[in-house]
Amino acid sequence: MSQRNLFTSAANARAFMAAGKATVTLQSRRTDTRFTYKITASQDGNIHFVKVLSGPDNENNYSYFGYIRRGVFFHGGAKAKAGYDAPSVRAFDWTWKMLARDELPALLEIWHEGRCGRCNRKLTVPASIALGIGPECGQREHSLSQRFMAEAC
Repeated sequence: MSQRNLFTSAANARAFMAAGKATVTLQSRRTDTRFTYKITASQDGNIHFVKVLSGPDNENNYSYFGYIRRGVFFHGGAKAKAGYDAPSVRAFDWTWKMLARDELPALLEIWHEGRCGRCNRKLTVPASIALGIGPECGQREHSLSQRFMAEAC
């Protein structure tokens, strides 16, 4: 299996997930359990909505369960389609907290689908594939990522 779309740094995974149109899969190296998420930014970029793949159509079957504001994940409460104790929600919450501490868990793989996390275009430049962000978006994303993480502190 190709490792091209596997993140090897917490900073790159976090930046990708906060880019605005990210699809990411978390897979346990211990149990092989995996969850796929879509993370989309609000128009002003201040809130990122988190959905989990919940059906067979991996383009459209995503269910909302929470949001990220100022770098912190929050469960969506009554609007969430999955409870806070759902394994998919707990996995995302734990992963996001680890990434916020700049830690990439050894027993977790974080994958992107080969598309830019900001504009959703197919990635073709090897360095962009490794980062999950295209070259044009990467220049814009660098300043956005710094602002996003500064708000979290």
